[in-house]
Amino acid sequence: MADSNAICSVENEQQFWDTLNEIVSAPCTTHELLDDALRSWLSLVTSGRDRYLDSEDDVASCSQKLLDSYIFCKNKEYVRTQIIYSLLQEDEHGPLHAIANFLLLDGRTDEATFRRMIDEGCFTRLLELIKSCGGHDRRLHRLLLELMYEMSRIERLRLEDLIQVDDNFVIYLFQLIESLSDDVNDPYHYPVIRVLLVLNEQYMVAATSAAVDPLSPSAPLTNRVVKMLSIHGPSYRTFGENIILLLNRETETALQLLILKLLYLLFTTTATYEYFYTNDLRVLLDVIIRNLLDLPSEMNVLRHTYLRVLAPLLSHTQLSQPPHYKRDQILSLLDILRGAGNVHFTPPDPTTLRLLDRVANTPWLLDDDEPELPIEFAPGSLSVSQTGSTVSVIAQVSEKPGVQTPSRKADAATEVASGRKSEGDLTKPQVNVLKPKKSLPEVPKHRHGMPVPPPPTIITTVHMNGNGQKRSPPKLPPPRRRTKLKTVTAGEGLGAPE
Repeated sequence: MADSNAICSVENEQQFWDTLNEIVSAPCTTHELLDDALRSWLSLVTSGRDRYLDSEDDVASCSQKLLDSYIFCKNKEYVRTQIIYSLLQEDEHGPLHAIANFLLLDGRTDEATFRRMIDEGCFTRLLELIKSCGGHDRRLHRLLLELMYEMSRIERLRLEDLIQVDDNFVIYLFQLIESLSDDVNDPYHYPVIRVLLVLNEQYMVAATSAAVDPLSPSAPLTNRVVKMLSIHGPSYRTFGENIILLLNRETETALQLLILKLLYLLFTTTATYEYFYTNDLRVLLDVIIRNLLDLPSEMNVLRHTYLRVLAPLLSHTQLSQPPHYKRDQILSLLDILRGAGNVHFTPPDPTTLRLLDRVANTPWLLDDDEPELPIEFAPGSLSVSQTGSTVSVIAQVSEKPGVQTPSRKADAATEVASGRKSEGDLTKPQVNVLKPKKSLPEVPKHRHGMPVPPPPTIITTVHMNGNGQKRSPPKLPPPRRRTKLKTVTAGEGLGAPE
């Protein structure tokens, strides 16, 4: 086993990786030897972090070597326990970086690690670390945000943990987004945004549980994400722009649901009706229309959530004011999702039909000569009785992390690659309205109004002679000659003169 002298004598990158392999491959038959090996691994990764591990992938390689080692495979629970306790006790940034990276990789492989972290109180510890190292170590700060996000979306947080999130922490995250560069591809953007999204979901789940649990505290837990946007929304509009952009790009179902849940609350809370700029709302409407048309028939959960967001988006925001944006496209979308006259969409389920009716009852979507119907989301502040059931439904909607949303266009491209379709089919519109059948030509009529009878069918009979040989059929008789009828005087005949 590598000792401290061997670790200190590492002078180049090759020696670093050789020493690491020696540490993780050492036989450990007792807990004392396991502890020594883990301390050596942590010390080596910490010392090499700023010299040889320039990227997060390099740090992840060190964690992966420990995860693949005999040490971990035979002592998983013990190693996890030691690493989690190190997270709770360590204060130095270098060791914390290695610890957080290991727990992140291990938790993504086995979700039991994240659940164990929640049980051990790691959420509160991560809150402290994120606030303390933000301006000192950006690499560690981003990693801690990712660890908090992954841990919080796997399991419901304990109420005592969620209470530790105060207004200052939420404001700190919003301010961090505002202070970041304008480059939306900056990888530092999304870890912060995802933490806010998952905190909002945790608040929704806690509120739903409190409504049905008689043993819950009498005072509901305040959703501090929505609260801060209600009070200081105009100061944090970059966050809104980013979640619309993220929804436009994201293909993971779970993350789409997280975004839609927050949008639903923002569009059903009076103070945040106009949080977004009008142009951003138009972009959001375009994204929703496109995604609804692109969702396969089996994605009912995601489709229902999109429709639940679409109704208050059209009723409560600036989109309700003229000039109304894409009214015809919205009406066409509703007809398509109802299955009216197209072959690409299967008949909708009852919930989809109910949600489509809710969207269709938006006043400015109704015809001018059609009376306005009552809608579920009337302008003004929504009471608990109006929104409680819907919020509960949305809060319970979830999807396993990592599941990608299927796409009709992607499926069509696959069929082209396999030869089942041509490339020209991809340029055709997705909605294929059934064309009415052409009417048959009218039957010609007689000059006196009677239809002309069809010509008689001539049946040819094969005639055989006595020897069994085919012989020619007899010729048809010549046509009857037409002659003029003799004119007769009245009374001589039965017919009238022609």
